[in-house]
Amino acid sequence: MIINNVTKYGLQSNICEKEKDLEHHLIQIYNSYFQYGYDFDENEYSKFDNSNHQNIQENIKSNFPEFGFYNVILNPFDIVDSKMEIVLCDAIDDLNDIILDLLEVKWRLENNSYNDGIWFFKFIFTNHTKSHILNLLNYLNKKEL
Repeated sequence: MIINNVTKYGLQSNICEKEKDLEHHLIQIYNSYFQYGYDFDENEYSKFDNSNHQNIQENIKSNFPEFGFYNVILNPFDIVDSKMEIVLCDAIDDLNDIILDLLEVKWRLENNSYNDGIWFFKFIFTNHTKSHILNLLNYLNKKEL
Protein backbone atom coordinates (compact mmCIF):
# COMPACT_ATOMS: atom_id res chain seq x y z
CA MET A 1 0.00 0.00 0.00
CA ILE A 2 1.35 3.41 -1.01
CA ILE A 3 0.38 4.84 2.37
CA ASN A 4 2.85 2.55 4.17
CA ASN A 5 5.71 3.92 2.07
CA VAL A 6 5.25 7.34 3.70
CA THR A 7 3.94 6.43 7.15
CA LYS A 8 6.96 4.21 7.83
CA TYR A 9 9.02 7.37 8.47
CA GLY A 10 6.83 8.16 11.46
CA LEU A 11 6.29 4.61 12.70
CA GLN A 12 9.92 3.41 12.55
CA SER A 13 13.23 5.02 13.40
CA ASN A 14 16.58 4.96 11.62
CA ILE A 15 15.34 3.99 8.17
CA CYS A 16 18.10 3.77 5.58
CA GLU A 17 16.28 5.15 2.53
CA LYS A 18 16.07 8.87 2.78
CA GLU A 19 14.91 11.95 0.94
CA LYS A 20 14.68 10.65 -2.65
CA ASP A 21 12.56 7.73 -1.47
CA LEU A 22 10.32 10.07 0.53
CA GLU A 23 10.01 12.47 -2.39
CA HIS A 24 9.04 9.63 -4.73
CA HIS A 25 6.34 8.36 -2.38
CA LEU A 26 4.94 11.83 -1.66
CA ILE A 27 4.46 12.27 -5.41
CA GLN A 28 2.67 8.91 -5.54
CA ILE A 29 0.32 10.02 -2.75
CA TYR A 30 -0.35 13.29 -4.58
CA ASN A 31 -1.05 11.38 -7.80
CA SER A 32 -3.42 9.02 -5.95
CA TYR A 33 -5.83 11.88 -5.40
CA PHE A 34 -6.62 11.79 -9.13
CA GLN A 35 -6.83 8.01 -9.47
CA TYR A 36 -9.51 6.90 -7.03
CA GLY A 37 -13.24 7.45 -7.01
CA TYR A 38 -15.87 6.54 -4.42
CA ASP A 39 -19.57 6.41 -3.76
CA PHE A 40 -20.55 8.45 -0.73
CA ASP A 41 -20.94 6.18 2.31
CA GLU A 42 -23.70 7.45 4.60
CA ASN A 43 -22.97 5.01 7.42
CA GLU A 44 -21.90 6.32 10.81
CA TYR A 45 -18.55 4.90 11.90
CA SER A 46 -16.40 5.16 14.97
CA LYS A 47 -13.74 7.85 14.93
CA PHE A 48 -10.01 7.38 14.42
CA ASP A 49 -7.94 7.56 17.61
CA ASN A 50 -4.52 9.06 16.88
CA SER A 51 -3.37 8.84 20.51
CA ASN A 52 -1.72 5.51 19.63
CA HIS A 53 0.85 7.35 17.55
CA GLN A 54 2.85 9.31 20.11
CA ASN A 55 6.34 8.72 18.68
CA ILE A 56 5.81 9.95 15.13
CA GLN A 57 7.73 13.20 15.51
CA GLU A 58 10.65 11.50 17.28
CA ASN A 59 10.87 8.89 14.53
CA ILE A 60 10.78 11.58 11.83
CA LYS A 61 13.62 13.39 13.59
CA SER A 62 15.68 10.18 13.72
CA ASN A 63 15.04 9.52 10.04
CA PHE A 64 15.60 13.11 8.89
CA PRO A 65 17.80 14.87 11.46
CA GLU A 66 18.65 17.57 8.92
CA PHE A 67 15.01 18.63 8.47
CA GLY A 68 14.27 22.07 9.83
CA PHE A 69 12.51 25.36 9.42
CA TYR A 70 11.86 27.24 6.20
CA ASN A 71 9.83 30.22 4.98
CA VAL A 72 6.72 30.25 2.79
CA ILE A 73 5.03 33.23 1.19
CA LEU A 74 1.33 33.01 2.03
CA ASN A 75 0.06 35.35 -0.67
CA PRO A 76 2.38 34.86 -3.65
CA PHE A 77 0.07 36.78 -5.99
CA ASP A 78 0.42 40.02 -4.02
CA ILE A 79 3.58 41.34 -5.59
CA VAL A 80 3.63 44.56 -3.60
CA ASP A 81 6.26 44.15 -0.88
CA SER A 82 4.12 45.72 1.83
CA LYS A 83 1.48 43.01 1.39
CA MET A 84 3.85 40.05 1.26
CA GLU A 85 3.26 37.76 4.21
CA ILE A 86 5.99 35.25 5.05
CA VAL A 87 5.40 32.46 7.56
CA LEU A 88 7.79 30.08 9.23
CA CYS A 89 7.15 26.41 8.46
CA ASP A 90 8.73 23.19 9.68
CA ALA A 91 9.58 20.18 7.48
CA ILE A 92 9.21 17.84 10.47
CA ASP A 93 5.74 19.19 11.20
CA ASP A 94 4.80 18.86 7.52
CA LEU A 95 5.75 15.20 7.44
CA ASN A 96 4.11 14.60 10.83
CA ASP A 97 0.80 16.03 9.57
CA ILE A 98 1.01 14.07 6.31
CA ILE A 99 1.64 10.84 8.21
CA LEU A 100 -1.23 11.42 10.65
CA ASP A 101 -3.60 12.15 7.77
CA LEU A 102 -2.51 9.01 5.92
CA LEU A 103 -2.78 6.86 9.03
CA GLU A 104 -6.40 7.93 9.39
CA VAL A 105 -7.06 7.18 5.71
CA LYS A 106 -5.55 3.72 6.16
CA TRP A 107 -7.54 3.12 9.35
CA ARG A 108 -10.80 4.12 7.64
CA LEU A 109 -10.04 1.84 4.68
CA GLU A 110 -9.35 -1.09 7.01
CA ASN A 111 -12.01 -0.47 9.68
CA ASN A 112 -14.84 1.45 8.06
CA SER A 113 -15.21 1.01 4.31
CA TYR A 114 -13.40 1.61 1.05
CA ASN A 115 -15.76 4.47 0.22
CA ASP A 116 -15.33 6.12 3.62
CA GLY A 117 -11.54 5.83 3.32
CA ILE A 118 -11.37 7.32 -0.17
CA TRP A 119 -13.88 10.04 0.70
CA PHE A 120 -11.78 11.02 3.71
CA PHE A 121 -8.57 10.90 1.65
CA LYS A 122 -10.03 13.28 -0.94
CA PHE A 123 -11.44 15.57 1.76
CA ILE A 124 -8.30 15.73 3.90
CA PHE A 125 -6.00 15.92 0.88
CA THR A 126 -7.78 18.97 -0.50
CA ASN A 127 -8.08 20.73 2.84
CA HIS A 128 -4.83 19.82 4.58
CA THR A 129 -2.45 17.19 3.22
CA LYS A 130 -1.94 18.72 -0.23
CA SER A 131 -0.40 21.93 1.09
CA HIS A 132 1.94 20.00 3.40
CA ILE A 133 3.04 17.74 0.53
CA LEU A 134 3.67 20.68 -1.78
CA ASN A 135 5.56 22.59 0.90
CA LEU A 136 7.67 19.56 1.79
CA LEU A 137 8.44 18.76 -1.86
CA ASN A 138 9.48 22.37 -2.40
CA TYR A 139 11.61 22.22 0.75
CA LEU A 140 13.34 19.05 -0.49
CA ASN A 141 13.88 20.61 -3.90
CA LYS A 142 15.40 23.83 -2.53
CA LYS A 143 17.48 21.87 -0.01
CA GLU A 144 19.18 19.99 -2.85
CA LEU A 145 20.33 23.19 -4.59
